[in-house]
Amino acid sequence: MHIIPLPAFRDNYIWLMHDGRHAAVVDPGDAAPVEEALQRLGLALSAIFITHHHADHIGGLARLLSAWQVPVHGPAAEAITGVSHPVAEGDEIHLVHPAARFRVLGVPAHTAGHAAYLSMDIEPGVVFCGDTLFSAGCGRLFEGTPAQLGAALARLAALPAETRVCAAHEYTLSNLAFARAAEPDNPARDRHAEHCQALRARGEPTLPSTIGLEREINPFLRCDRPGILSAVQAHSGVRPADAQACLAALRAWKDQF
Repeated sequence: MHIIPLPAFRDNYIWLMHDGRHAAVVDPGDAAPVEEALQRLGLALSAIFITHHHADHIGGLARLLSAWQVPVHGPAAEAITGVSHPVAEGDEIHLVHPAARFRVLGVPAHTAGHAAYLSMDIEPGVVFCGDTLFSAGCGRLFEGTPAQLGAALARLAALPAETRVCAAHEYTLSNLAFARAAEPDNPARDRHAEHCQALRARGEPTLPSTIGLEREINPFLRCDRPGILSAVQAHSGVRPADAQACLAALRAWKDQF
């Protein structure tokens, strides 16, 4: 199974999975990059996955469905035109072509019904997490609460370390800049920042990441670390009482960074 990020708009990624003949795509906000990739690689579209309802994730649905009558899996808790297979927490999706099984993870926070799709069939594991988890960051709280965000991030952080993180935006360098403010002393983060700067200089994506890497560099997964607690205190004037309070303060700080 091949997994390819298709750049769209300014910084979106539409994820394409294929076996050399059949393909599935995740969050096709724009049909054109998908159509180009299918034609270039000689692939037939067989399924579409949607993580949440924002326009930059669903904008290409109608055009793709006009050419390909394929199932569209999307969160049942959100009203998305074109979704034919509503899914919710714990559901399983079995693709025949390309062959893979996915488990639906309910991760509300960025939006009220946000879903992620986890497959351990595609070795060494992959999670399509939309705008919930980014490399070195996380999504804004448009419709959810800090408690929901904490629960969603904890679920993702508990996945096996080698699981690939296929997030929907190329936000890594800006997230790493905030991570330096939120946790000044993190050598692993600094090494990764140098690596990502070199990738972007060559026009290459910084994704996918891995869960193991994110545990080391992502401040939103490290809210119990003394360095982050101290940085939040220095920024806000109040030391967070616990990791949950730290996450809420960190997200509010990032919103203004």
